Amino acid sequence: QVHLVESGGASVKAGESLRLSCAASPWLLPCMGWFRQAPGKEREGVASIDSDLSTTYADSVKGRFGISKDGVKNTVFLEMNTLEFEDSAMYFCAARWTGCTVGSLRTDDMHFWGNGTLVIISS
Repeated sequence: QVHLVESGGASVKAGESLRLSCAASPWLLPCMGWFRQAPGKEREGVASIDSDLSTTYADSVKGRFGISKDGVKNTVFLEMNTLEFEDSAMYFCAARWTGCTVGSLRTDDMHFWGNGTLVIISS
């Protein structure tokens, strides 16, 4: 069993930046990802990072978001820059027992989920 706790969500203005953190216990799994869900919408993949540090991003965040991890601190980060109103959502950290599915950000692929952290972008 892996326990995931997200933090870093806040209310900011469009164009600003935020960094989300996800603390995993007892340790990170091979595939770690960030997903988000806006009111009335389905949960969607944002970014994932594999054990070899390869990454996958949703088209909507490419060039603006960056996923990274600290294996010593068992933490995954999501650096979000040039935030847009459409980025407003609950952001969830997720983990998968095996490596990430290449090029995929499917919610069905993930085995563990955190409770989320809320990001609100105002115009």
